[in-house]
Amino acid sequence: MKRIVLLMWLLVFGWSGVASAAELRVAVAANFLGTLQQLAALYEEETGDRVTLSAGSSGALYAQIVNGAPFDLFFSADAARPAALVEEGLADPASRFTYALGVPVLWSDSVMDMGDPRALLAGDSFRFLALADPRNAPYGVAAQQILTAFDLWDALDRDRRLVRGQTITQTYSQIASGAAELGFVALAQVKDADGRIAGSHWIPPAELYDPITQDVVMLARARNPDVARQFLDWIRSERATGIIEAAGYQVSQ
Repeated sequence: MKRIVLLMWLLVFGWSGVASAAELRVAVAANFLGTLQQLAALYEEETGDRVTLSAGSSGALYAQIVNGAPFDLFFSADAARPAALVEEGLADPASRFTYALGVPVLWSDSVMDMGDPRALLAGDSFRFLALADPRNAPYGVAAQQILTAFDLWDALDRDRRLVRGQTITQTYSQIASGAAELGFVALAQVKDADGRIAGSHWIPPAELYDPITQDVVMLARARNPDVARQFLDWIRSERATGIIEAAGYQVSQ
């Protein structure tokens, strides 16, 4: 009799009332979108929960969050903006951690001699150099620091040879389309599943730019904090960090 009552209850109220899937709304910096898409697919397969991603520059996403955008988590390309959200009372301080250390790369879709990157950047073998706008994107800041270290930023800027993308994804598209012959993007954007990089590339020494410390934080308006924390715990798992490293990032210990 009890079994019959249970079956009737399920027919009336639906199976979803027993174990409804949760949805996470995640804002993610453009450089990490591809990697997080891969991670989210695995997480959804394991848990049945749904992860909805919205990508953009860290600066643009931060502005959206400050203005009330309904996100649960924010995967930034820097540490400053998550810290600012904590300071402003818009994020949970206990949830914040570094999920990846970004690696910039000078990249061209065609064959270019990058044995002497400074000579290349100072020469006339290209017309335009693409980078993400330093005002919005940490990878753009790193590119500016590298060019400044080479004493080339002012000259390239003055000669209008710098093409600034709103996001690192736009910067990648500018190079891949040929609108700019080369530029600075994230290593994860050009590294394929087998670890190969098409075209030509140069990975700058870490001493030429400030560390690209990429932090994640749970927002104060998260609809289901327990589910958000579960996802963050999973991101720190050995399986997830292995995928992040394979994509072209470093993972802090």
